[in-house]
Amino acid sequence: MEIEIGRSKRARRVYAFDDIAVVPSRRTRDPEDVSVSWSIDAYQFAIPFLAAPMDSVVSPATAIRMGELGGLGVLDLEGVWTRYEDPEPLLAEIQGLSEERATERMREIYASPIIPELVTARLAEIRAGGVTVAAALSPQRTQELYETVVAAGVDLFVIRGTTVSAEHVSKNHEPLNLKKFIYELDVPVIVGGAATYTAALHLMRTGAAGVLVGFGGGAASTTRTTLGIHAPMATAVADVAGARRDYMDESGGRYVHVIADGGLSTSGDIVKAIAVGADAVMLGTALARAAEAPGGGYHWGSEAHHSELPRGKRVHVGSVAPLEQILNGPSPVADGTANLVGALKRSMATTGYSDLKEFQRIEVVVAPYRTH
Repeated sequence: MEIEIGRSKRARRVYAFDDIAVVPSRRTRDPEDVSVSWSIDAYQFAIPFLAAPMDSVVSPATAIRMGELGGLGVLDLEGVWTRYEDPEPLLAEIQGLSEERATERMREIYASPIIPELVTARLAEIRAGGVTVAAALSPQRTQELYETVVAAGVDLFVIRGTTVSAEHVSKNHEPLNLKKFIYELDVPVIVGGAATYTAALHLMRTGAAGVLVGFGGGAASTTRTTLGIHAPMATAVADVAGARRDYMDESGGRYVHVIADGGLSTSGDIVKAIAVGADAVMLGTALARAAEAPGGGYHWGSEAHHSELPRGKRVHVGSVAPLEQILNGPSPVADGTANLVGALKRSMATTGYSDLKEFQRIEVVVAPYRTH
């Protein structure tokens, strides 16, 4: 539905997760009979949760713990873990910075060069933990570092930026040819973010195994404030799920996984993301609240220390519970920030669905909590 903004501009009405709700419309089930398992390529996971490649969320130790608990931790290969032999004092310093000093000092910390030997060492550490190894680079750094990453032995490779296109146009340097790159790479690639049907379809045609859906929607992002760009996630995920369906027809049955990435602060948001078509979710804020999170109750992304135009900030999210409780409960709070797996299972059981693929077909209604 189009709305007239003024005489010269019309706009489509779109929805955030807060604007929608799922509807119980069939028999109920026992939560223990519900499966939330997920697989991508040859890799199987007990839960459809990926820990976002952000220094406040994933360290080698938390990547291992996430894997032990059935999910997937994705290490940021442009973070402090690949720039410093011992980043712990710097993480502690970031937590203690004043609001006025935070952006400037984080810029200084992240200006230190990435050390390829540390990339190799961190990935080896995660592999030694016996879990699936996943790591992320921005599109700008992929060309430079991917050989080091592949040689180190990564199982899943993530190319993650605020927005990623199949054809990035630049006059200054040779752009990353995603289709050629993914074809030549010997590991499955998850790429994004994308926020529209067309952008996602182009990414799917590159051969990506998964597409991240989102654009500056997380708690630590100020992309909407600084650039005026924002993609309400319920509509974005549903649009990209539409691209997945059409690409399956176009490709003769090739299924590309849709991973919601951003705007997923509570268990209710996760439920709604899957209800509108996501196969899995990438979590930042929700896992930054874990007692073991490297951010120590603070949360920030790479946009927070951009050298020219920061589009994020360090935010205080607090520590709610150990990671195991955040994921599997019991929850010490009643606000949807812990026992994320239990909440997803209970929602599926209450509405009568036994697995994630079924749950994507649930009825959804527009029911905003507030007027905008």
